[in-house]
Amino acid sequence: MVRRTIRLALHLALGLAIGCGEDNSGPAAPPADLTLTAIDSGYDFPIQVMAPPGDATRLLILERRGRLVLRKNGVRLDSAYVNLTALTGEPGVAREYGVLGVAFHPQYATNRRLFAYLIDQNEDTRLVELLADANFDHASPTPVRTILQFSQPSYAIHYGGTVAFGKDGYLYLATGDGETGGVPSSPAQDSASLLGKMLRVDVDGGVPYVIPAGNPFVGRAGWRGEIYHVGLRNPYRWSVDRQTGDLWWGDVGEDSWEEVNFSPAGTGGLNYGWPYREGNACWLPATGCPSAGLTAPAYAYSHSEGCSVIGGVVYRGSAIPGRKGTYLFGDFCRNTFRSLTRSSSGSVSDVTTWTPTIPADNLAGFGEDAAGEVYIAMASGRVYRVVAVE
Repeated sequence: MVRRTIRLALHLALGLAIGCGEDNSGPAAPPADLTLTAIDSGYDFPIQVMAPPGDATRLLILERRGRLVLRKNGVRLDSAYVNLTALTGEPGVAREYGVLGVAFHPQYATNRRLFAYLIDQNEDTRLVELLADANFDHASPTPVRTILQFSQPSYAIHYGGTVAFGKDGYLYLATGDGETGGVPSSPAQDSASLLGKMLRVDVDGGVPYVIPAGNPFVGRAGWRGEIYHVGLRNPYRWSVDRQTGDLWWGDVGEDSWEEVNFSPAGTGGLNYGWPYREGNACWLPATGCPSAGLTAPAYAYSHSEGCSVIGGVVYRGSAIPGRKGTYLFGDFCRNTFRSLTRSSSGSVSDVTTWTPTIPADNLAGFGEDAAGEVYIAMASGRVYRVVAVE
């Protein structure tokens, strides 16, 4: 319990409550050693790096406070692409605050639609739709509509974070369980709650959305149809493998373990075990917890190696060919980063740790540009690109 208290204090003090797709052929060349090269700095707690689909000229950096900043042709624009700070609480006032994730619609180039997941001024969660200007250099801060909105417990610090479109064209949102810690009341296993779940909705089939007919719990009594997976604690950062459509996420642990979870494209209805299990160990109850029907983590590591996993991305770029199909991730508390590969049988191998020579910092998020090159955002405001050691 002491360790959990320390970790909770760290999260609150820093204002960050954070909770490889399958490549059958494996890397085509010996994996290159990885390091980081700085591309920019001076951001206010950046947590996500992204590019509009197919746009090689733009790279956007999301600041947790609510600004989305545009770098166009390698130059940062003076004014924000969009400033959503008016929609969320004030740092230091609200227990949690900010915009946690932004996703561009797959047809953004023609429909100008994007979506933001945020903590509103009541400390509840909202998924809103926004619209870019015709020149694509700015977007309106006034939401077109609210897609989803649900209340959080007054003591919540587990909100999840990333929102993204799958290769199937549906919008996915991973929500935290809304708790300050693992308690028997965690809604992660509650079929009537959207908390502690991976959700999937169709924002093109109706207003504000329709539930895809292929969602695993559609028509089942007592179940919310939006639910795609259950048993999540705090999936703060996650991603879609742009080649396979597989889902990968880091689920922030409680007392002892951090998890990296994997979901094959097109497979819904999985139960990732929280609060019954933390990593591969029992959590509730401490012994004899359920295991039947639960999906184990693809990888887990103990708190001797970190404190809060930051889920990353599968490398699909071309600058580091020996790393194609490798999942890159890290931890908020260490200046170390990890990578692994997953075989078609589900086994994990080639787990490596790399420690770039950079200033002491806290990893806050990953991202990709249009070409699949990978970027890392640090809480200090620095942004790096992942490169091979020369």
